[in-house]
Amino acid sequence: MTVTRLVVNGTPHDISAAPDTPLLYVLRDDLGLSGPKFGCGLGQCGACTVHIDGVAVRSCTTTIENASRGPITTIEGLGTPEKPHPVQRAFIDEQAAQCGYCANGMIMAAAALLARTSQPTRQQIRSSLNGNLCRCGTHMRIMRAVERAAALSSAGDDE
Repeated sequence: MTVTRLVVNGTPHDISAAPDTPLLYVLRDDLGLSGPKFGCGLGQCGACTVHIDGVAVRSCTTTIENASRGPITTIEGLGTPEKPHPVQRAFIDEQAAQCGYCANGMIMAAAALLARTSQPTRQQIRSSLNGNLCRCGTHMRIMRAVERAAALSSAGDDE
């Protein structure tokens, strides 16, 4: 066991664990963050997506050693209930989540896309969300939510 410093949602945490411990386990078990979900455990479903230094990554296959190289943002750090991130607001407005299990990954992937491409095309949105599985079939509402979030972001209205 070693101590690894992780900065999660702007707060530093000293984690005592093996360097190859999956980030997802630390986020959920040690830090009590329930946004990132355990889905497949193989980095294929997207339910565990977080941002490390602004890049969307799968926390189930990212070790804490690798995660310590940049600030980590989970869905809990993206916005607040009082001031949600534009993607969170748009998901609510479009009722884009049915069961909600994929919502974390979809929102985190969309937020990373909008951070680097303010007005993405439908194809760019599809490509960005492609690695996130949704079994409920709310894909069209999710697409509309990302388009709405882009409009909100470009208008400077994040409420």
